[in-house]
Amino acid sequence: MRLSTLSSLLLPFFVFSLLQTSTFAIKKSYIVYLGEHTHGVNPTSVDLDHATNSHYELLASLVGSNEIAKEKIFYSYTRNINGFAAILDDEEAAKIAKHPNVVSVFLNKGRKLHTTRSWDFLRLEKDGVIPSGSLWKKSRFGADTIIGNLDTGVWPESRSFSDEGMGPIPSRWRGYCQHDTDDGVRCNRKLIGARYFNKGYSAFVGGKLNDTFKTARDHEGHGTHTLSTAGGNFVPEASVFGHGNGTAKGGSPQARVAAYKVCWPPVNGNQCFDADIMAAFDAAISDGVDVLSVSLGGDPSEFFEDGLSVGAFHAVKKGISVVSSAGNSGPSPGTVSNVSPWMFTIGASTLDREFSSYVELGDNKHLKGASLASVALSSRTFYPLISAEKVKVANTSAADTILCLPGTLDPKKVMGKIIVCLRGINARTDKGKQALLAGAVGMILANDKNSGNEVLADPHLLPATHINFTDGATVFAYINSAKNPTAYITPVKTELGIKPAPFMASFSSRGPNLIEPSILKPDITAPGVSIIAAFTESVGPTEDKSDKRRIPFTSQSGTSMSCPHVSGIVGLLKSLHPDWSPAAVKSAIMTSAKTRDNTAKPMLDSSNKRATPFAYGAGHVRPNRAMDPGLVYDLTVDDYLNFLCARGYNQRMMRLFSDKPHACPKSYNVADFNYPSISVPQHSGSTTISRKVKNVGPPGTYKAHVRSPAGVTVSVNPSSLTFKKSGEEKKFEVTFKSKSNVQPAGYAFGHLTWSDGHHHVRSPLVVEHK
Repeated sequence: MRLSTLSSLLLPFFVFSLLQTSTFAIKKSYIVYLGEHTHGVNPTSVDLDHATNSHYELLASLVGSNEIAKEKIFYSYTRNINGFAAILDDEEAAKIAKHPNVVSVFLNKGRKLHTTRSWDFLRLEKDGVIPSGSLWKKSRFGADTIIGNLDTGVWPESRSFSDEGMGPIPSRWRGYCQHDTDDGVRCNRKLIGARYFNKGYSAFVGGKLNDTFKTARDHEGHGTHTLSTAGGNFVPEASVFGHGNGTAKGGSPQARVAAYKVCWPPVNGNQCFDADIMAAFDAAISDGVDVLSVSLGGDPSEFFEDGLSVGAFHAVKKGISVVSSAGNSGPSPGTVSNVSPWMFTIGASTLDREFSSYVELGDNKHLKGASLASVALSSRTFYPLISAEKVKVANTSAADTILCLPGTLDPKKVMGKIIVCLRGINARTDKGKQALLAGAVGMILANDKNSGNEVLADPHLLPATHINFTDGATVFAYINSAKNPTAYITPVKTELGIKPAPFMASFSSRGPNLIEPSILKPDITAPGVSIIAAFTESVGPTEDKSDKRRIPFTSQSGTSMSCPHVSGIVGLLKSLHPDWSPAAVKSAIMTSAKTRDNTAKPMLDSSNKRATPFAYGAGHVRPNRAMDPGLVYDLTVDDYLNFLCARGYNQRMMRLFSDKPHACPKSYNVADFNYPSISVPQHSGSTTISRKVKNVGPPGTYKAHVRSPAGVTVSVNPSSLTFKKSGEEKKFEVTFKSKSNVQPAGYAFGHLTWSDGHHHVRSPLVVEHK
C-alpha cells in the first residue's frame, strides 16, 4: 500500500467522470467460495465449461433457473480457484452459505493500495559495482523468473520495461496482453503480460463502465512504480527533478514481468475489489507466474472470507510465492493486514538516503526536513512565517485550518508568506496545493505526535519541506514568541550515508496478528520510504488534476514500496533455487534478516524507541545472506491443511480445499505450525512448541542460542542438531516456562538462533503473558 497523495475530496470527481451514468446505486455483490476444482492443473475447455455450468446449477437451485443464475453471476472462477461472484440479496447469500459444497460466502469488499539507492543499501551492489558474491550475479539478475503484479496496471512505454538485451519469452508462459482499445497495452520480451479485471468494481459502483476501463494501462502510477521496483530493467540517469540521480533497476532486473490491473478510481476510499482480485489470481496462476507481488489490502478478516487470502492460498499450493504489503495504518498495534500464513507480509523502513531541505528560522535555528519539491524560493532571503491556524477564513475552525484543508486558508493573510501546516487528514501534497492557491511562497509541513520522526520527501508544487514532530514544536514556539517571525527553506539536496538506518516508518502497520496471534506478522521489513521507481506519464507526481508536470520516475513511500523490494528478491532466489518451495524462500529471507541498523545498534521505531518484531517481524531483509541460509523451516500443502484443521475447519471443508482426501490429525496445535517465527499467545506456566528445520547447505552441526523474552526461561531440546546431507530434516522443541518471581504483563520479545559457526538461522520469539 502506498501512502496516498490523492485528496479524498477529489475522489467523487474521478469516479463520476469515468462512469457513463451518474447513477450511484451500490448493489451488493458477493463471492461464493467453493474450494478446489476436481480437474487437474491443465484443464481442457470441457473442464472449464463444466466448472462454469456447475456454478450456474448451484445458484439456480436457489434462485429458480439457470437463466436467472447466469444474469446474477459476473465472474466464474474455473481454473484454480473454485467459486463465483454474483449479485445476491441478503437472503440468497444466507441460503447459499448453508449449501454443503460451499466453504464461505462473503461480500465483494474493497481494498486500498497499500529505485536508485535501495539495492546499494541492501548490498546487492556497492557504489554501482556488483560484487562477485552478490545474489544478483549468482542468480543472473533473476533471469527468466516471471513476476506478476496485482495493482493499477502498467505504463508500458517506461524504459524500465524495455526488452533490450532480453532473450525469447520462456516457453512455459501462457499469458497474454489485452489491448481491447486504442489505450491498450502492447507487450514485449520484458513485459510479457498485461490484463485487466473490472467486473467486481463495476458491480460495486452499480454503473456501466466506459471504454477507459477496458485497459491494463496505468493512469495512476502506483502499479508502474511497484512493478518496476520488483522487476524493472536497468535505466541509467534516472532521477526525480534531478535528485537521487543513478541507475534505476528492480530487484530482479532480468525477470519477465506481467501486470494484472485490479485497482480503479477510488470509491469511498476503496479501489481494488475482492471479486477482481480473485479473478486475477486465478488467471495469473494459469499464466505461469513464479512470484505475485500484491501491494494492497484491507482490514484483516478470517482467511477464507478474504479474497486476497483465498487467491494467495491457491497460488502457494501451486508453488507460487505471494508477497504482500503489511498496510499503512501504523503505528497503532494490531493494524497489520494480509495476515495469512501462506502470504509473505512486508513492513516498511527507511534507507540511508534522504532528500533534505532545511528550515532556517529567523532566530538562527536550522531544522532538517525532507522534500522533492520541483521549485525553490525565488531569492535567498527570509520570508514572513505564519501558522495556518492564524489565517483561517470566516466560519472555519482553527483545527481544520492548521491542517490546511481545502477552502480554509484566507489568501489575504497568506499572500507572500511561508505557511506552517500540520500533517493529517488530507494528503501532504494537497496541503501544499492549498497553500499555493492561497498565495503562499512556501510551506513547512510539521508532523503530528503520532507521526513522530518520520518525514517523507514529496514532489510538492511549491517550495516546501516536511519536518518531524519535535522540530515542528520548535517552529510553532518560535512563531508564538517572535514579534515578526521569518524563515527560509533551502533547496533540496540528496544526502547519502544517513545514520541511523534503517528505522521503522511510523505508517507501517504493526502486529499483533488479530486473526491468528500464533502467527507473527509482519514477516519482514524492507525499504519503503522515498523510493524512486518508474511512473505513469498520464498524471503528475502529486496525482492531482492541476499538476501538469510529467516525469518518468518519481518517489513514493508506503508498504506498497517495500513489498516489491521483497518480491524482486524472491525472484532472485527462485532463479537461484528453483526447487525451493514458497515457504523455504520465505524462511531463507526471514531467518537471515538483521535487527540492527548501520550504527550496529538495535533498530529504532519512528518514535526513537527500540522497535520490536511487531514492527519489523524477523528483521530487515539481507538478500545476499538469504541465498545461503543453512537451514529452512519448510512447509507443504498438508501442513497448511493441518493448520486449517487446528483452526476449526472440519473434514467436509478439507475435502473442498484439497484435490485429494486429507485427514485432520487427532491432535494438532496451531502454535506447532512450522513457521520461521515463534509466537506464544496467552502464555501461562509452561508452554512447549515444536518445529522442524531442513538442511539446505553442507553437512554440519548446529547449536541453539537463545535470548529469552522477559519473564520466561526458554529451553531447546535437543540443543544440537547434526545434519549428514542436504535435504535432511530434524525436529526440536522449545519450552517456555514462567519465572516464579516475576509477574510481567503484555508482550515480551527474544530470539532463537541455530548456528554452525558460518550460518546464523535466527527466529524471533514473542510471548504474550496472560
